[in-house]
Amino acid sequence: MNLIAVKMLVGDRTKYAGIVLGIVFAVLLITQQTGLFFFFVESSYATVTSIALPDIWVMDPQVRFIDDRRPMSDTALQRVRGVEGVAWAVPLYKGGIRARISTGKTEDCVLIGIDDATLIGGPATMLQGRLEDLRRSGGVIIDQVTAEDKLARPGATPGAPKIPLRIGDSLELNDNLAVVVGICKNIPQGQGQAVVITTYTRALTFSPYERRLLSYVLVKARDGLSLDDVCANITRATGLAAYTAEGFKRITFTFILQNTPLALIFGFVVALGVVIGVAIAGQTFYSFTMTNLQYFAMLRAMGAGTFMLIRLVVLQALVAGGIGYGLGIGVSCLFGAMLASGGEIELRLTPQLLIASATAVLFICVGAALASIVKVLRLEPAVVFKA
Repeated sequence: MNLIAVKMLVGDRTKYAGIVLGIVFAVLLITQQTGLFFFFVESSYATVTSIALPDIWVMDPQVRFIDDRRPMSDTALQRVRGVEGVAWAVPLYKGGIRARISTGKTEDCVLIGIDDATLIGGPATMLQGRLEDLRRSGGVIIDQVTAEDKLARPGATPGAPKIPLRIGDSLELNDNLAVVVGICKNIPQGQGQAVVITTYTRALTFSPYERRLLSYVLVKARDGLSLDDVCANITRATGLAAYTAEGFKRITFTFILQNTPLALIFGFVVALGVVIGVAIAGQTFYSFTMTNLQYFAMLRAMGAGTFMLIRLVVLQALVAGGIGYGLGIGVSCLFGAMLASGGEIELRLTPQLLIASATAVLFICVGAALASIVKVLRLEPAVVFKA
């Protein structure tokens, strides 16, 4: 009987294709928009993710998210180092600066200054050069997108490919000469800005003068101690806010949800995908069922019970949904690969997202099946004998 149901489904090729395409379109919208939303959110706290060694981030109590720059006095570093449970603490500078290359082109950049002595906070993956080369005079490291696109020089002729920055090239940061000593793996930023990394002391020299310049203190807790307890100790002793890396990410994520339209925009498109999937797939599946009522009546006349008919209709919906889901995920993966090849935007197809989109497809299939089952169950076996 199951084979009969499947043959009945694929036999009407036009309606079968319509059901599958409706689900493919729904899956495509759901996975793409949600995957892009995850990427943009993760980009907003990419600095925290890329600096994996510290356990705790210490900052001004008024900081609401990673780019909410509220500098502290340099004395905060020594106060944090003296707190019970702190194994070590290093400074981190994060701010904005305008870079100028030899052609006169300027670009707004994120300037990150890491500890001079330990270089903690530096990029985990170097594509060219070494992290230790930051200790050279005027040395800076830029990420791949910055080198190949944002700070690249124009081609020799109009329409020619850009000329990437290479190790040894110079750029100007706030009237200070800087030399590229390395290129690292891309570090996405929430605003899509170029990234320049240097030592903490040099970052203070490059940045516009302010009385307070210390952005964050990165802390490693002593082995065996609870991170929450160490955070509480730091807050109690210094009056500063202290969060674990995951806690700081959650704060940034919450701020984005509550204060930006990002979730609303992407959520609307995802909901639209579900509605379109229900409308197209549901309507087409209902039309398919109505077209094949005589065959369901024949099965009932042959002795098929209510449960059997329900099972056949649900099976048809699930088969179409499974094929549509597989094709939709496949197209989403191709789309994600195309984005990733560009280097700036990626599609986050996490296991949770795949499960959520499969649940949405299941909802669409069950909705389409329920709309059709009612008509099937009201069939009289005599229908098959009508002219």
